[in-house]
Amino acid sequence: MPMILHSELPASLAECQGVDLHMHSTASDGALSPVDLVALCHRRGLTHMALTDHDTVAGVAAAASAAEALGIRLLPATELSSQWQGLNIHVVGLLPGEAQGALSTGLESQAQAREARAEEIAARLEKVGLSNALARAREQAGEQRPLGRPDFARALVDAGLVPDIATAFKKHLGSGKPGDVKAHWPYLSEVVEWIVDSGGVAVLAHPLRYGLTRRKRGLLLDAFREAGGEAAELISGFQNADATRDLARQLDERGLYGSLGSDFHFPGGPVAPGAMSPVPRTAVAPVWTHPRLSTFAARLN
Repeated sequence: MPMILHSELPASLAECQGVDLHMHSTASDGALSPVDLVALCHRRGLTHMALTDHDTVAGVAAAASAAEALGIRLLPATELSSQWQGLNIHVVGLLPGEAQGALSTGLESQAQAREARAEEIAARLEKVGLSNALARAREQAGEQRPLGRPDFARALVDAGLVPDIATAFKKHLGSGKPGDVKAHWPYLSEVVEWIVDSGGVAVLAHPLRYGLTRRKRGLLLDAFREAGGEAAELISGFQNADATRDLARQLDERGLYGSLGSDFHFPGGPVAPGAMSPVPRTAVAPVWTHPRLSTFAARLN
């Protein structure tokens, strides 16, 4: 029997506890299966969560069943890759219903783009000594899902070419390195349109991580809002408090909702489900107060 929660989510981000709207499973580049991820969230006291695997909703059904059994409210979601002014920008789609319409078609094209990218990464890594790179990465992934750079990083470690994943990125997979293959992602406006077409809420993921000046971050937020985006992650894992307060001002000025999440991928690191910087007091409305997410925010019966 599901446990019963006796309260609904607060109308203030600063008062929120037990919520994480950005996490990954083995359906993309996370280390835990959707079911195991939900179990970990339950052990850590989460009451509301979203599964936001990269460019897929393949893990949502299993996660939803596990969440229902444990009394956790789960919001179907995905984290989509896009491009804006030459930058790779991620957009979380919070989906009160199933992926449909343009989003469903878009997810198929994203999967194809990731497959082509993986083949190019493999070809480049074979030139630096990782033989059978694609097969080795697939072995690390363990499931038939699009491969990502972490899979190749683990393959490099397993082959003894680097001592750890951090070194794999530093030498071979990080920005500007041979394995840093830029996929031809759709434009930011197109990805936002997919989410809106599916009845979801588009959330700009981790806006403080793109290395932008305050002015350019403002331009990104403006372009995102003009495309139909309605929220941004005010908190993404652990971040500088002053930068967070400044970001809150930028969201408030534009009438954007605020979201929060750990961006959890694997256990053992500094990030865990529900673990993130505190939310400053702000007038920015929580994304779960968006009318399309009212069912998610409500108490469980």
